[in-house]
Amino acid sequence: MRLRSLLALTLLAVPSAVHAQNPIQLSLFPPIQIVPEDEAVSGFRLGVYARNAEMSGLDLGLVLHSTGNASALQIGAVNVVDGDFLGVQAGWGAGLALANVTRGEVRGVQLALYNGAGTAEGFQLGLVNNTQTVMRGFQLSLVNIADDMNGLQVGLVNIIRSKENFPVLPLVNWKFN
Repeated sequence: MRLRSLLALTLLAVPSAVHAQNPIQLSLFPPIQIVPEDEAVSGFRLGVYARNAEMSGLDLGLVLHSTGNASALQIGAVNVVDGDFLGVQAGWGAGLALANVTRGEVRGVQLALYNGAGTAEGFQLGLVNNTQTVMRGFQLSLVNIADDMNGLQVGLVNIIRSKENFPVLPLVNWKFN
């Protein structure tokens, strides 16, 4: 039943991507790309270095940059979103990107050697996870950092700056609001 629901949702999403103003982006680097960098892409983006105002859909490349928000499955070596991100940020091969950096809010999953977010809700896996304000969810890494946390950190060094007692702990740290 879940497979049918997922298939139905996918088929409903296809017409919106097909009728989007910019459903396909191919980019070597700005300005050598089909869609100008100040416009949004809704559908599929492939690039060596692709930069657009916003991105929704499937995003593949080496360096992927959205100067606004993104809602995507983003698979690149370096994934950068200046606004908010919804979805999965990952890399090629083993699944870890070199870096995922979202300056706004992440809602979803980040898989990279370095994961950075303004705020996050979901899961971060990497060597270093750094959430600037509030992390709601689970961080798994060698070094986990969050200013505030509603969830669990597992790693060699775990830092929750807002904790009054034991803000830095080895192996596991937690705070539930």
